[in-house]
Amino acid sequence: MRRFRWPGADAEAHKLPELTSGRAFLPWLMLTAGAVADLVRVDVPLPWLAGAGLLTFVALYVTVTFRAFGSRRRTHRTTLGLLAAQAVVTYPLALGYGGSWIQLFMPLALACGTVLRGQHLVLALIVLGGSAGVISGERDHDPLAAMINGYGTFVSGLVTAAILGLAATTAELRRTREELARSAVDQERLRFARDLHDLLGHSMSVIVVKAEAVRRLAERDPARAAAQASDIETVGRQALTEIREAVSGYRESSLATELDRARSALTAAGMSADVQLSGPPLDPESEAVLGWVVREATTNVVRHSGATRVDIVMAHTPRQIRLEITDDGTGPPSSRPAAGSGLKGLAERLALVGGSLVTQAGPQGGFRVVAELPKPT
Repeated sequence: MRRFRWPGADAEAHKLPELTSGRAFLPWLMLTAGAVADLVRVDVPLPWLAGAGLLTFVALYVTVTFRAFGSRRRTHRTTLGLLAAQAVVTYPLALGYGGSWIQLFMPLALACGTVLRGQHLVLALIVLGGSAGVISGERDHDPLAAMINGYGTFVSGLVTAAILGLAATTAELRRTREELARSAVDQERLRFARDLHDLLGHSMSVIVVKAEAVRRLAERDPARAAAQASDIETVGRQALTEIREAVSGYRESSLATELDRARSALTAAGMSADVQLSGPPLDPESEAVLGWVVREATTNVVRHSGATRVDIVMAHTPRQIRLEITDDGTGPPSSRPAAGSGLKGLAERLALVGGSLVTQAGPQGGFRVVAELPKPT
């Protein structure tokens, strides 16, 4: 079966990679602006070495952040190795030049936030933040700058991890929402298909039986034939009403109504029906479900059993409501090829309200349908 997708779902699914990809972290390279300015002013010893180190740092940062957004590449040893190499480059540059070069710890912390998770991330940020603070204090002898560099480094990685965690949670919620929407649509399709099967199966069976009666009575008893034809019209109109109600989702099958229809259909098919009901009145939900049981079981008897007698017995136990429908026909559904799907749908209906359906051969041949429902508390 083709899977349902809400309009625009594919477009929404592609928004997340655009918001949380390596490109989103490129602007943070502005933190290297102070180091670049020192190189431009040739305000550092061995500027060629400093330039090569800065280029290597930038290349490693870009590579790590882009690799971090592949679910498999993020935790791959290559990515972790590149992150370690970025740290190896950062420490000599910060120790050797101080000043604005210490701010390279912040992009390094950002890279850690994209790759590491949990305790590993916290430990790495503590080490990097502490290193940035200590190096800044030792090199520049400025307590305020040391605090800013240490705190900024720690917070940079922490905020990055928090944002990515939120993005992952949002993506998971979106997937869950789409899955729930698909599930709701599938359930509604199943309900609609089950209702149509049960409604049309019963109504068409009654119409066929009464049409056969009209054909048999047309010549010898026109009055009775006309009465049967009137019943066909009534059943057809009722079927149209029930289909409209099923489409709207408001149909509730009444047990008393279904029993009356069952007697009429069985009598028209030349079968006798014995109905025995006991116990207190049923709650609306139980009555609706058992009404479906009577409808489906009667439809199967009329269409497939070849029976002459049908017994319908409803009894109450302390914990359950039990409905048995037994015929003296041809036996289990293995000899009734069209009965299986309806019984399956009936079992699904009962399962939704905590009930069960048992189908078996009758005690003296024929077929028995037993539906059990828990009593409402």
